[in-house]
Amino acid sequence: MGRTPASKRQIVAELKETLNDSQLMFIVNYSGLSVAEIGDLRSRLRPKGAVCRVTKNTFMGIATQDDQRWASVSEILKGDSAFVMVKDDLGGAIKAYQEFQKASKKTEMRGGVMDGRVLSEADLKAIADLPSKEQLIAQIAGAINGVATQLAVAINEVPSGLARAIQQIADKDDAAKEDVAA
Repeated sequence: MGRTPASKRQIVAELKETLNDSQLMFIVNYSGLSVAEIGDLRSRLRPKGAVCRVTKNTFMGIATQDDQRWASVSEILKGDSAFVMVKDDLGGAIKAYQEFQKASKKTEMRGGVMDGRVLSEADLKAIADLPSKEQLIAQIAGAINGVATQLAVAINEVPSGLARAIQQIADKDDAAKEDVAA
């Protein structure tokens, strides 16, 4: 028994909802994967803020046709497609897929879409090579901390320098008084 029109509309609505929260979508040819392997892929992606949905290309086409951010996905809708929609850690999700692909050797990444632009497999690999959000935050925090430290040292140096100058003047006055007295 086929799907009812109501169930088809529900699938499209769920896809739209997931896409609204996503920053990136990439498509994987999943033919040859068992249900357990797809479950393994999903469990690797979940901690990275990604959702893997296996659905008909037609449903994804309908879900994306009126959305400029995702409409260009129609260029790569073909064959058996698993759609990975990433909300948070873009590079981490791609790396998680790449690790899965190395282990299974049964899938291939077709491409992706981000902000209305179709991305090639090379583009997606470049995103995976970028530092993670946590690494960038740590780098920024380190840079800010370094600047704050330098600023604190500089601010602290002003009164210290003034105190040294006053001490030198006082020492000169004492030396001059001793010369006059002698």
